[in-house]
Amino acid sequence: MTNTHRSGPDRRTILRGAALASGAAVLGGAFAAGGAASASAGVAEPPLHTRADWGARSPAGRIQILSTPPSYIVVHHTATANSTDYSLGHAYALSRAIQNYHMDSNGWLDTGQQLTISRGGHIMEGRDRSFAAIRGGSHAVGAHVANNNSTCVGIENEGLYMDVGPTKALTDALVATLAWLCGAYRLDPHRAILGHRDFNATACPGDVLYAQLPGLRDAVAEAMLAPVLELAARRAPAGDGPTYPAVPEDEPDRVFHHGPARGPDDFTR
Repeated sequence: MTNTHRSGPDRRTILRGAALASGAAVLGGAFAAGGAASASAGVAEPPLHTRADWGARSPAGRIQILSTPPSYIVVHHTATANSTDYSLGHAYALSRAIQNYHMDSNGWLDTGQQLTISRGGHIMEGRDRSFAAIRGGSHAVGAHVANNNSTCVGIENEGLYMDVGPTKALTDALVATLAWLCGAYRLDPHRAILGHRDFNATACPGDVLYAQLPGLRDAVAEAMLAPVLELAARRAPAGDGPTYPAVPEDEPDRVFHHGPARGPDDFTR
């Protein structure tokens, strides 16, 4: 039986996958087209799994919601094993493990990132109130990119992508999620989609996934051509942006560690 979860999709695969975000096609059998449409831009909402679905704990404090939408979407990897368990049950267990680590080991209020995507392509809510905030054009402030959490929404992608790329299922889901976020927040994908290493001194999201970002931006932009969304209406990033620091040579090698997530400029945890 052919393994459809191979890593390192080529550009044609990425662009074909982009059609999902507009609700125009079915992606390799991974998702059904359609879904709820974003009221702000008409970009299709991909299939999502809520915190209740995966059995999240209640946050340890109040989640800060900003009326000002984020200016950037930050792509991360979880720095965990490249699992071959693509089931929904595994995806839910991953979300619980991340939340436990962030709350119990890091001392944070909740899961740090707003969204998590498993290697099986399952898209899950991370920080509490994230889905509602995205749908409403606001921002549930997380803890995933030091000193920039008030302007960045984060996506954790299961795996470690220093030497290999993500599965096709994850890549397709990532394109769909990025298109949904760009539509909801009226962001230009070529300016808004960045990697964690663009802001902080870290190897995250891995050399291979980081190198795929230009192709992902193109795929998201192509997907967003289907809905009626004038380029002039897209918001340009405002305020502080990426500083592109050097990637450290001695980053700690441990599960769930992917570089600085909080800094002195961050007011939440």
